[in-house]
Amino acid sequence: MSRERRRLQAHARALAPQLVVAVVTTVAAVTVACAPALTRGVPDQAPSAAPVPAGNAAPAVVAGVSEGRLERARDRMAHVALDGRARLAPVSATGRWRIDEQGGRGALVRGQGDEPWRIEQNGRLLRVAGEGSDATPWRKGPFVARPLEGETFVRYSGKRYRGELWFTATDSGVMVVNRLPVEDYLRGVVPLEIGTRSATDRAAIEAQAIAARSYTYVRVPEGSVELPVSGWNLTATVQHQVYGGVEAEHPVVNAAIDATAGLVLRYNGKAVDAPFHSSCGGRTAAQPEAWRGVKAESYLQPVSDIDPRTGRPFCDLSPRNHWHAEFDEAQLAAAVRSALQAQGARDPRPAAVHGIKVGATGPSGRVTSLVLATERGDVPIAARDIRAVLRDARGAMLQSTYFTVDREARRGARLASLTLRGAGNGHGVGMCQWGAIGRARAGADARSILRHYYPGTAVGFAD
Repeated sequence: MSRERRRLQAHARALAPQLVVAVVTTVAAVTVACAPALTRGVPDQAPSAAPVPAGNAAPAVVAGVSEGRLERARDRMAHVALDGRARLAPVSATGRWRIDEQGGRGALVRGQGDEPWRIEQNGRLLRVAGEGSDATPWRKGPFVARPLEGETFVRYSGKRYRGELWFTATDSGVMVVNRLPVEDYLRGVVPLEIGTRSATDRAAIEAQAIAARSYTYVRVPEGSVELPVSGWNLTATVQHQVYGGVEAEHPVVNAAIDATAGLVLRYNGKAVDAPFHSSCGGRTAAQPEAWRGVKAESYLQPVSDIDPRTGRPFCDLSPRNHWHAEFDEAQLAAAVRSALQAQGARDPRPAAVHGIKVGATGPSGRVTSLVLATERGDVPIAARDIRAVLRDARGAMLQSTYFTVDREARRGARLASLTLRGAGNGHGVGMCQWGAIGRARAGADARSILRHYYPGTAVGFAD
């Protein structure tokens, strides 16, 4: 096996356990996070669409962009992993399309519309199978499904996608990757990040488009037109940015993406990672408060999100900006086990909790260290693990680390129940999405929104 194929298989194995198809048609239930390239972020709740007063759309961020610059923006191609372990990969289209053997003997299948086909795997080989016994010979692949006319979309597992679908055999199953221009990719990302909002929130949508594009450009190299060795630049899940393909698109969001085509956040002349989260609770976080082992960037310092007119956070629009979380004795014991697992324990066991103590807080006031006193000794929980360790009865993680211990109830020496009260939703680093919406409704434009949440950055073209 070649070195390149070994690297591909290793990447596929790493992808498979955590990748699920990210197709969402309603934003209210979507969770998302964007983390720096060296970390795995924590999921976050995207703002749900909410009724807003009628109003005029804000002016576009950029006007009079040269066609050449727009073409260069459209030429940057993203490879987005939709699935990492499919056994049978159903594929079709909405019009004329074909499936090719990449680098092979031309078209394997030609289709006229929605007739169903599937990609099947046999070890390192793939074939295209239809109804009954209709199937192509087994070949090495990868296979590529692509439209043959302008308004045709390819479908995977019943959902429509722009661009092409690539199918590769891996140790874990069939890897399915959507290859498409970054500008088209953003059409399936931005609505799931900030919601399918009205034109009144246009400035917030434009700010989200620029932040998401900048995040993407860091992971999609300039001139990236071939399939990466790993097979993908991004996943369609909370591991990177939630991506829903054509089903997620919205006209207002598409207009904001078009108005900001090619624009990214720049710091010292380079496009930057631009994390964002649902709501900050009044103050954004520093990177070390959320992630371990990352270089602290000066453009990601904590900033206030308080509206000087009201004295309240701009993100108080969010229905989940203030919260409380309750944990019973069993949940606390399970949290001990989760904390030990996060520390690498091979066979962690639950333990009764006798007490809880906030060990340290960060610059924004968020908890960066938590200690559970148990019958077997103290169990510390680091900042990046707190939300994942403290889960409710449904398994949902803690909304944020911006909390205080509100109430403790005891049964003898044991802690029988615990109540936390907190603010914000998500990791807290970078742009507060509900805060951006609040600022847009207060009259701020996209550039001023971005300058506030990413101090020292400027909006510009990557080149």
